[in-house]
Amino acid sequence: MQTFRIGRSSLEASRLAYGCWRLAGSEGRPPEPDSVLGKRAVHAAAEAGYTLFDLADIYGGGRCEQIFGEALREAPGLRDRVVVATKCGIRRAGEPTASAPVRYDFSAGHIVRSVESSLERMGIGTIDLLMLHRPDYLMDPAEIAGAFVQLRDAGKVREFGVSNFRPSQVAALQQACPLRLAVNQIELSLLQLAPLEDGVLDQCLADALTPMAWSPLAGGKLGDRVHGVLPSQRGYQPEAVVRELDAFAAGAGATRANAALAWLLKHPARIQPVVGSTDPASIRSGAKACEVVMSREQWYQIYTVARGTPLP
Repeated sequence: MQTFRIGRSSLEASRLAYGCWRLAGSEGRPPEPDSVLGKRAVHAAAEAGYTLFDLADIYGGGRCEQIFGEALREAPGLRDRVVVATKCGIRRAGEPTASAPVRYDFSAGHIVRSVESSLERMGIGTIDLLMLHRPDYLMDPAEIAGAFVQLRDAGKVREFGVSNFRPSQVAALQQACPLRLAVNQIELSLLQLAPLEDGVLDQCLADALTPMAWSPLAGGKLGDRVHGVLPSQRGYQPEAVVRELDAFAAGAGATRANAALAWLLKHPARIQPVVGSTDPASIRSGAKACEVVMSREQWYQIYTVARGTPLP
């Protein structure tokens, strides 16, 4: 077990987070009427040692938070052993009027209402970590800071972070906010290397932000099952990276997926990959990525193949 720091709190947690975005219907399968699939995945993750569970108010239209809350109630004491993280700020088309477009909303009123709705869906009293989901181009850092302080003082949220933010956006918000931001959740994998070059990981190191890596297996392309292609992942060419990971995995006695996760875990920013499978066997296997040993030379060999060109 590793120490994962959230704000000023120091919690015993695995280096991996469990992503709950498929709890309401997973990997091409429709949701089960009684939510057996989603709750089974949550329990498997908890048993395997994952202690941070990553949600968002839009996952499954709120249903993922409901299923997670049901799983908590089925396992007495589990709530006290896990970090509950959720996100807000993305509004769907048709809300609150039929003509409203998809948009981002970091107004104080929306942030507070979103938190209260998430708490009700999960049936809990406090969210451990609240993240702003995608940058709102109309965000007012001072207004956001006011909402954060209000939620912290009311005991509804303990810590705060962001998701998909550029370094300049993080800096603008942090400058206005008296509460230290804890995380920046970003797309990061061997097929999405931008955070190594655009200053995101540099800022995480400098400001003690935990970088949480969503889609660490590039939608399954670096694992054994493709889960679908997101707009940001179109054009990914995984063949050479897969061959390199397979070569490393064979020598390390690991799976390809765990080799890809271990590559992220090697970084000194203490990247926390968010693993999202709902298959209990895959969930348990993913937890073993923390045991894979990778040398600096092996890390750079894999990186060079992933970037597609020799280092300068």
